[in-house]
Amino acid sequence: MKSNYIKQIFFAISLLILTSCSDDFLEKKPTEFIDYEASTKTTANLMTLLNGIHRSLYVRYESNQNENGLGSLMEQVDIAGDDIVYPVTNSWFLQVYNWNGVANENSQDIRFPYRTYYRIIRNANTIINATDAAIGSDADKKIVKGQALLYRAFCHYQLVQLFGKRYINGTVNSQLGVPVILTVGNDNFPRSTVEEVYTQVNKDLDEANVLLVDYVKPNNSHLGLKVAQGLKARVALTQGNWAIAADYAAKAKTGISLMATTEYVKGFNDYNNVEWMWGSHINEVQTDYFGNFGAYMSRNYNSTVIRSCPKAINSKLYNLIPATDIRAALFDKTGKHTALNLPSTFAKFPYTSQKYLAISTGDSRCDIPYMRVAEMYLIEAEAKAKLGLADASTVLFNLVKTRNPSYVLSTKTGQALVDEIWFQRRIELWGEGFRFYDLKRTNSALDRSGANHDSAITNGVINVPATDKRWQWLIPRAEINANPLIVQNEL
Repeated sequence: MKSNYIKQIFFAISLLILTSCSDDFLEKKPTEFIDYEASTKTTANLMTLLNGIHRSLYVRYESNQNENGLGSLMEQVDIAGDDIVYPVTNSWFLQVYNWNGVANENSQDIRFPYRTYYRIIRNANTIINATDAAIGSDADKKIVKGQALLYRAFCHYQLVQLFGKRYINGTVNSQLGVPVILTVGNDNFPRSTVEEVYTQVNKDLDEANVLLVDYVKPNNSHLGLKVAQGLKARVALTQGNWAIAADYAAKAKTGISLMATTEYVKGFNDYNNVEWMWGSHINEVQTDYFGNFGAYMSRNYNSTVIRSCPKAINSKLYNLIPATDIRAALFDKTGKHTALNLPSTFAKFPYTSQKYLAISTGDSRCDIPYMRVAEMYLIEAEAKAKLGLADASTVLFNLVKTRNPSYVLSTKTGQALVDEIWFQRRIELWGEGFRFYDLKRTNSALDRSGANHDSAITNGVINVPATDKRWQWLIPRAEINANPLIVQNEL
């Protein structure tokens, strides 16, 4: 049974958000007079709500400036890995970096992703459940429902990777995952098994892949067929469904170009980049200043966190990148960044990143990449290598050659080729929100040893075996208190 209170609050908030992203809506009725039925009556209204979800991906959900939508969630999972380095302690997500926050059920670090993803799921469910009865064309219904299904699938997928145990292909996967929520209301749901979560995720993805076939999206903040195919490939890779992963990654990358090396070093800040498939554009009237992705991950914005604690790459990883590879230019081994003309107040540390650049020292805006075609090459290559297919190395070559003109076709096979693909994945997707998930899905240990990680800053967390219980983040205590059906992970 839906709660009228929740419906009114949800739509008031959603429509309030939307006043900044739809000029057409500015003259509509005040949000306090808009009820559930009116907001879901037509496909045009549902499209407005969908735009609200697009916008919600880069808004601050809590009071903390580091809790700004998907960009901050990307930061979290990379910081929990081994490839981002804190040179000093003065930074957000320190408790994630040292793995204390993920093992504390009262930590805001676990509350943030749990609440954020379920908020998006709730909003997507409102659209999904209302679309069939809405007034509008079948074409519009497919567009709005297909994108809402992708949001629901994506969020359940992210949640189960964080709070459930890893998916193991060929087993029952009866380990606890997360609640699968398909309705809007006050009902409590228990944790579904990991298998059940992935079953629903794939159901939503398959439907979206049908609904979005003819959709031509207006820009990269919208989710079209290529994104649907890309998410299907991602999920299949995590599940070890190699043939499906290879097939959908190949479909997703078809017709999309890789960027030129001159574009590669421009700051990863423009969602119009030929290689981006899905991302958020931060315009001037929607900026969150110190909460923006660029206020945390860029090298040039004049904020306390960037001046004092710029993000560095794992030095051991960096030293494996060939000098002829353009990706080496995304980091400065000296830390001086002379080309950026940083003010003297900026602390300098070796191996710091200049992959992301904000608009200026006084403007933290930086578009956020959620999916790039390079990832599809890596998924296809890894899946084909796992299948023992001969063209796996060719797929990898077609990507890496655009980054390193000196790269030659790999003659490796088996696990050696997979290792090469994983290495390329680490340097290609650095800082884009994949490393923790990659370690977990491949059953790999966290290994920060022999690099520039400081054990005093990591609180001694340098090596974590793949069997450690902390790979399953704790369910927030507030959620358990509110829902007696929820079972906590191992404390």
